[in-house]
Amino acid sequence: MYMKFKRLIDIILSLIGLIVLSPLYIILIIAIKFDSRGPVLFKQKRIGINKTHFNILKFRTMRIDTPKDTPTHMLGNPEQYITKMGKFLRKTSLDELPQIWNIFIGQMSIIGPRPALWNQYDLIAERDKYGANDIPPGLTGWAQINGRDELPIEVKAKLDGEYVEQINLWMDVKCFFGTIVSVVKSDGVVEGGTGPKKEVACSKESISK
Repeated sequence: MYMKFKRLIDIILSLIGLIVLSPLYIILIIAIKFDSRGPVLFKQKRIGINKTHFNILKFRTMRIDTPKDTPTHMLGNPEQYITKMGKFLRKTSLDELPQIWNIFIGQMSIIGPRPALWNQYDLIAERDKYGANDIPPGLTGWAQINGRDELPIEVKAKLDGEYVEQINLWMDVKCFFGTIVSVVKSDGVVEGGTGPKKEVACSKESISK
């Protein structure tokens, strides 16, 4: 029952977001085009619900000669590929805004496990243990407010599993407002690596606090 309500909320909020944020979209599109050569949007094959594939949308933050289908932290020197505008977009997470369209058409949800790259087999396998591949991926989620790029795969998948186990309106509200706080503070953003392996309490008690 909650999943149907969750989808309705996704449709309403994403539609509002597309309308209200349209002036910001225009500003960012112009800035990206002036900053570097290439398309405004970046499409990448990701894992959706039940491990189906879909193209996630982002504002392009890297040069067009960047190796494809490679996570940023797997690049030897990611800074050489990130554009000036891209650094700002990543720091503020504004590069994720086009995913509001992915949410509106039902490929994603506002809250859920972040969609893995199609070739991140280790993360996909870990999430299988917790049923985290069986729900729509999200723009943000429980793992994102508990470490983001700093988390090792095992911890990230376990946190995604906690979300699946506890999924409800209160959990989504906590993830939504927790994300706002994390973005403002730029918590857990690590370019070129997974960052320190932050200790995170992966338990039901950690969710209720």
